[in-house]
Amino acid sequence: MSVSASKAKREAKRVAQGKKTKKTKNEVEEAAEEIANLKLQQDKHGISDRVTTGVLDSLETSRDIKLSSVSLLFHGKVLIQDSTLELNYGRRYGLLGENGCGKSTLLNAIAAREFPIPANIDIYLLNEPAEPTEYSALEYVVREAEHELARLEKQVEDIIVEDGPESLLLDPLYERIDSLDPSTFESRAAVILTGLGFNPKTIQKKTKDMSGGWRMRVALSKALFVKPTLLLLDDPTAHLDLEACVWLEEYLKRFDRTLVLVSHSMDFLNGVCTNMIDMRLQKIAMYGGNYDSYIKTRSELETNQMKQYQKQQDEIQHIKKFIASAGTYANLVRQAKSRQKILDKMEADGLIQPVVPDRVFSFRFADVEKLPPPVLSFDDISFSYDGNPENNLYENLSFGVDMDSRIALVGPNGVGKSTLLKIMTGQLQPQSGRVSKHTHIKMGVYSQHSADQLDLTKTPLEFVRDKFSSISQDFQYWRQQLGRYGLTGEGQTAQMATLSEGQRSRVVFALLALESPNILLLDEPTNGLDIPTIDSLADAINAFSGGVVVVSHDFRLLDKIAKDIFVVENKTATRWDGSISQYKQKLAKNVVL
Repeated sequence: MSVSASKAKREAKRVAQGKKTKKTKNEVEEAAEEIANLKLQQDKHGISDRVTTGVLDSLETSRDIKLSSVSLLFHGKVLIQDSTLELNYGRRYGLLGENGCGKSTLLNAIAAREFPIPANIDIYLLNEPAEPTEYSALEYVVREAEHELARLEKQVEDIIVEDGPESLLLDPLYERIDSLDPSTFESRAAVILTGLGFNPKTIQKKTKDMSGGWRMRVALSKALFVKPTLLLLDDPTAHLDLEACVWLEEYLKRFDRTLVLVSHSMDFLNGVCTNMIDMRLQKIAMYGGNYDSYIKTRSELETNQMKQYQKQQDEIQHIKKFIASAGTYANLVRQAKSRQKILDKMEADGLIQPVVPDRVFSFRFADVEKLPPPVLSFDDISFSYDGNPENNLYENLSFGVDMDSRIALVGPNGVGKSTLLKIMTGQLQPQSGRVSKHTHIKMGVYSQHSADQLDLTKTPLEFVRDKFSSISQDFQYWRQQLGRYGLTGEGQTAQMATLSEGQRSRVVFALLALESPNILLLDEPTNGLDIPTIDSLADAINAFSGGVVVVSHDFRLLDKIAKDIFVVENKTATRWDGSISQYKQKLAKNVVL
């Protein structure tokens, strides 16, 4: 079993054991095996559930990749058909598409070389955390770099033996070996790890003692340090705070090999990407420029397409009208036949199709009773996890949330943003000070780990019906509820382990809304959501009649919703007087590469 497969199985077993239903040990093992394989996009025999086709049109020795006749099927569902994919060396591509369209599946297929990608192009896909080991974060990254150097040197030896010292494949390898420079391994690895949020203490922490989020940062550090020819990043900012996101954006701007990036942050895509790849309507469309350029170009193309479509439809109607009115006059019949030939040729050549707009949905959180202030207040609270004042995360903090609050908590990871939310819910108790709550307060919590509540062996329809069986047993009712949050069609009836992270998040939002809270506490709610859904979430928050506290690394969401920004640092939360854009500019000035 591969390392990634064993990790997926361990994680799946934890999820399977976490369900409330009573299961035997064998049933838990079977459920874990099933979830693990589904997450790895494999069937029960460990064989890929993806089916691909593609023809390599670029040279085997080139660092550019051009594939034609590209198709991709997953579980029998067509994701891409008859498309061209072109990845040029030195370009940075943003991969776009709605949740469930197959972005992660495409990256997995590329990484597994299920398309004809030349062997000389090394590929790294970041989609899982570093393994839990006895090595520190720094040791882990340095060891991986040493392994990469040894691999490249072995590859050079093999090519010299097989093809001779004049092989065209050698120059890129020599360039890679020179760029690694073993004498600077430790110092350069430390710079990357520090940029991604590690400090002198945590950089020495063993990976086995880290959370999944921090091990994901170690894996990202390894990917950036090794610098493969083709780097595939699947939502790399999902586990990062705003500061680390800004650092990563600045770093990737300078990435000089080929990068394909899935991100749902418009801000990040604008800062990093030179090109965009759009997966729409089972096709791949390539665009030059960043996200803003893509929006402008696509809008212009669609406007022209609609004009051409309307012009052609008018012409077709005119021809049909003439044919219908031709009657039996010989000369008119000849003209009618001639025009029918024109119509037949237009259809044979392919008619211009109308523009298919992106699916846009809007959801709302239920209106709630207005509670007079104070709804939730902290008075001089102090808190530490071990009760030791020397380890306080907060000291003498005073803070309040009311029904009209739209509060964003920002600051680096580890300073206590999520802890502050847990104190609000009562999950954690402060050592001193007072937490006051209105008697009718009802808090709804969305956390980074909310999807762990889901039974991945069930379909969304089965899960919500079983969880809220007292409300309704009617599948049609639950179809409507899930549909309000953008989960429609096959997404409602597929096993949740086969759904994208964003699709599973929509199930969690549906559950959250059903609880009708009057205060929303949202911890990284945008993870995995596509850009239109993030916009819908912002609209729903703005329309909500209760209070909202949000922790997010998505600058655009915060720009749209935050009335008050609090910077969590130095054991307190301090109001930021400027905009979130000004806060980002401040962070960018402090970036060290």
